Amino acid sequence: MSITLNSGFKMPVVGLGVWRMEGKEIRDLIINSINIGYRHFDCAADYKNESEVGEALAEAFSTGLVKREDLFITTKLWNSDHGHVVEACKDSLKKLRLDYLDLYLVHFPVATKHTGVGATDSALDEDGVLEIDTTISLETTWHAMEDLVSLGLVRSIGISNYDIFLTRDCLAYSKVKPAVNQIETHPYFQRDSLVKFCLKHGISVTAHTPLGGAAANTEWFGSVSPLDDPVLKNLAEKYKKTVAQVVLRWGIQRNTVVIPKTSKLERLKENFEVFDFEISKEDMDLIKKVDRKLRTNQPAKFWGVDLYA
Repeated sequence: MSITLNSGFKMPVVGLGVWRMEGKEIRDLIINSINIGYRHFDCAADYKNESEVGEALAEAFSTGLVKREDLFITTKLWNSDHGHVVEACKDSLKKLRLDYLDLYLVHFPVATKHTGVGATDSALDEDGVLEIDTTISLETTWHAMEDLVSLGLVRSIGISNYDIFLTRDCLAYSKVKPAVNQIETHPYFQRDSLVKFCLKHGISVTAHTPLGGAAANTEWFGSVSPLDDPVLKNLAEKYKKTVAQVVLRWGIQRNTVVIPKTSKLERLKENFEVFDFEISKEDMDLIKKVDRKLRTNQPAKFWGVDLYA
């Protein structure tokens, strides 16, 4: 099941996020997921595993498991490379062993001190606060992103972690409109206004952290997981599905693309088995009521500054 982006290309509505994956785990994860049916992989330079992903993809292509044109590969420009967009994209392509990307995103709407192409460091000042570069505008970065399309390196370009204000600005100054805005959204952080604004203006929405981060984000950020919510647990029983499957199906039915991450084979299968049932309108309305406006992904923990403040 796919959606058609404003660029004309199709994007599968369920993908696999590879954040916090490493080593041999990645090879097995990607090969297993392709066998299950996944055709969409969400990567980023900052995940520091593009080379390992590239090795796994090369194996999948060389063994005939899948063809390049059957996959949708996303990666992202890191904050420290806003002034080096073309070089950063080429670096990611080299690591991923690809000739083109299906989607390239501006990972965060902030330029930071350059630390070397592809290095993806977040330089901090003597007070432990992120070194923000105030000389590079998001408009400048976006026009460099547009050049990637002209050069044939990227099929679609998009944004990530942009709010309504920044998304509106991007629409105003862009020649090539953003195809996607990838944001954190899940039942505890529904962001209905932002989702609707994007969809109204032809920007598809990808939900990162679509399960609310679960145990990993609880460990890192001390957040509460929606997978433990009693309303969602009751719905899972009603539909004879897991809570995660209900949450992912909810995401799909509100017209977002979902990219859950997991390293467990049974969860890989479970997260993909969301096309054989439909949540009723009454139950979709019920899920609306569990919203807590709770952001679980908090980079301020590492950057010494809350960019969402």
